[in-house]
Amino acid sequence: MTKAIYIASSEGGVGKSTIALGLVEAFAQTVKSVGVFRPLVKSTEDDIVTRTLTSLRTVPQAYDDAIGVDYDTLLDDPEGAMKTIIARYEELRKHYEAIVIVGSDYADVSAPIEMHFNAQVAANLNAPVLLAVRGKGRTVEQVKRSAEVAVKEFTSLHNVIFGCIATRIDPSLVQEARMALATVRRDLVTGVLPETTQLAAPTIGMQFEALGAKPWAGSKRELNRESLGILIGGMTLPNMLNKMAEDHTVVMPADRSDLLPALLLAHLSPAFPNLAGVILTGGYDIPANVRELVDSIDAGLPIAIVEEGAYKTTEKLTRLEGTRTSSAHKIDLSRKLFTDNINAAQLLNSLDRHPSTLRTPLAFENEIMATARADLRTIVLPEASDDRILESAAAILERGVARIILLGDSLTIQQRAAELGLNLSNAKIVSPNDDALINQFATEYARLRAKKGVTFEQAKEKLKDLSYFGTMMVHFGMADGMVSGAVNTTANTIRPSLEFIKTKPGVSVVSSSFLMNMPDRVLVMGDCAVNPNPTAEQLADIAISSAQTASAFGVEPRVAMLSYSSGDSGSGEDVDLVREATRLVKERAPELIVEGPIQFDTAIDPVVGKKKMPDSPVAGQATVFIFPDLNTGNNTYKAIQRTAGAVAVGPVLQGLNKPVNDLSRGALVDDIINTVAITAIQAQESPSGTGSPLYQAFLAEQGKK
Repeated sequence: MTKAIYIASSEGGVGKSTIALGLVEAFAQTVKSVGVFRPLVKSTEDDIVTRTLTSLRTVPQAYDDAIGVDYDTLLDDPEGAMKTIIARYEELRKHYEAIVIVGSDYADVSAPIEMHFNAQVAANLNAPVLLAVRGKGRTVEQVKRSAEVAVKEFTSLHNVIFGCIATRIDPSLVQEARMALATVRRDLVTGVLPETTQLAAPTIGMQFEALGAKPWAGSKRELNRESLGILIGGMTLPNMLNKMAEDHTVVMPADRSDLLPALLLAHLSPAFPNLAGVILTGGYDIPANVRELVDSIDAGLPIAIVEEGAYKTTEKLTRLEGTRTSSAHKIDLSRKLFTDNINAAQLLNSLDRHPSTLRTPLAFENEIMATARADLRTIVLPEASDDRILESAAAILERGVARIILLGDSLTIQQRAAELGLNLSNAKIVSPNDDALINQFATEYARLRAKKGVTFEQAKEKLKDLSYFGTMMVHFGMADGMVSGAVNTTANTIRPSLEFIKTKPGVSVVSSSFLMNMPDRVLVMGDCAVNPNPTAEQLADIAISSAQTASAFGVEPRVAMLSYSSGDSGSGEDVDLVREATRLVKERAPELIVEGPIQFDTAIDPVVGKKKMPDSPVAGQATVFIFPDLNTGNNTYKAIQRTAGAVAVGPVLQGLNKPVNDLSRGALVDDIINTVAITAIQAQESPSGTGSPLYQAFLAEQGKK
C-alpha cells in the first residue's frame, strides 16, 4: 500500500517546498520508490516546485505526471477539476511506494476558500495531512492560533492530521514556538523551522522584473544571483564602501552615477564584498561618458533603471520574496534546514500511527470506475429511446468503464446521438426486431417456462418488452449484465430476471442494497427497495447478500441486524424475527461478523455502542445495516441521504445468477453511469458471458443458418 503525506498550509509563503525536500529524502531511505504530486498549480507548464522535486535523483518521475490541474481549470469546472486530480493521483499510486503531495500556493484564490479546497483534496486522496504554518512576522501565540485554526478546518472534513510544522520562525523564538506548538494537539508530532534569509532571497532578475526596471548594463548570466538584502546608496563613497555587504542590492538615485565606477571596482576587488546588483532610481539619463566608463570596467554586475524614487522602490523590494528552490544552493540549504531541525523518523512513525481510512463519495466513484475498467464487461441498456441512456452510454464508452449494447433501431439511435453531440461509434446497437434473435430467445423462453404453459408464440409476444429481450441477452451470455428502469418500473425490470435468470444457489430471495457514500466512508444498507416484509429466512439471505455486496466494493462487512432493541433488552414478535434471522446468518455464514438485534445508534455510534454493547465486534463500527422491513429501510436510507450529505448509489440488486440492476425513473446521467459501473463489477464475479456454453451454442446455430 502506498504511503502518502499531504503537506498543507492555510496561506502562501510558508515554505512547503523545504518540507517536501526533507520528506522526499526521508522516504528515500525507507522505501524503494518515491513520487511527488501537486494537485493545484498556477501554471501546468512551469511550476518551479514541481520541476525541482521531479529533478531529484531520488524521484524518477516525469514532470507532467506530477501535476493535477491549474487554477483556470479549477475555476472553470470545480467538480471536473477535482475528478481529474483524483484520477491522476490514483494513476500515480500504481507506481510508487510513497508519495509526497504538496498543497497549493494560494496564488489566485482567497485563503479561506483555498484552505477548504486543500482539505477537500486531502480527504478525496485519503492522504494524512502534515500542516505547515507560517511564523514570519508573527508572535508565538499567533503561530499557535494559526495552527489551531488549520487543524479545525482540516478535521472538519474528516482529514487525518498527524503532524504540524511551524516555518520561518524568528531564530530567537524557536524554543518557545516548539513548546507552544506541542500544546495544539497532544498526539501530533510537531517541529519548528527557523527563518533563513538566504532561502527567502529573490534573484536580482526577479527584483528587476517586479519593479519593471529597464536593464542598463551587466551580464544576463548574473541575473540569477540571489539578493540577500537592500543597501540604500545616498551617501558619500567612503561611507558607501563601509556599508557594502555580500550579495546585497544597491538602490541609489540615477543622478549619483558618479558613484557607479567606484562601486564596480569595489565589486571586483577581493577587499570588498560582492554585490548582487544596482538599481538606479528616478529615471534620470545617465551621461554617455559614464556608460562608456562602466562598459570598460566590465564588472558584469547587473544594473537597471526605474522611474520611481528610492523610497517606493525599496518598499517594493522589501516585500518581494524569492522561490525557495530556485537554485542548487537553496535546495541544499533547505535539506540541511530540515535535517537539522526536524526528526524525520519520528514524523514517519507518526504517519504510521495515523492511518487514514477515508472514502469520500468522489474517491469511491473513482474506485468503482477503476475496478470496472480493470476487467471490462458488456452491459446491455434496453431503454435507448431515453436521452439520458444515450448520454450515459457515450460517457461510459469514453471513460472505458464497460462495453455497451443499446437496443433499438440503429439509424434512429445514431441520428439522435448526432443531434445530442454524442459519440456512440463504439456502442453495439442490436435491433429487438431481429428475427433470428427473436426466434432463438422465444424458443429458450418457452422451454424455460414450459411448466407455466408458455408457448412459442406467447414467448415471442413477451419479447416485445425490451426488458425481457435485454435480460435474455444476459441469459445467453451476449451481455454480462443489464441496467434498466429509467423508463420501466422496478417490477418490470426485475420480473424477467426472476423468471429465467433465477437466484444464486442457496439464495431464496432477490433483494437490494444501497451503497451509502457518507462524507468519510461507505456503508451498505438493505433491503431498501424490494422485499416489504421479509421472513427470518429471507432476512438472513438479505444480510448475507448485502455482506457479499459490501466485500465486492471494498467495504469490510460488519453486519448489524437492526431492530428497536439491542441484545437481550427487548422482546416481541418483531425482535424475535430479527433474532432468528441473526441466528440463521451465523449458521449459514459463520465467517461473517454479525450482531443482532441491535439499534441503529448502537450500531453506528462508537460511544453509544461501547455503552450498550461493550463486547460486540459490530456495535459502533457496523458497515452493513439490515433493516427488518422495506418501510424502515426505504425511509431510513432516504433520511440519511437528505440530511447527512450522503450519496446513495443503487439500488444494487442482489442474489441473481447474473447482474441486473434497476434505475430510478428520475435517475440522472451520473446515477446511470455509476449503476452501469456497479453492474460491470458484479459481473466480474463470473467468467465473461461470451464464453458461456449457451452463447457458443447460439453462435453455432447462427453459423448453420
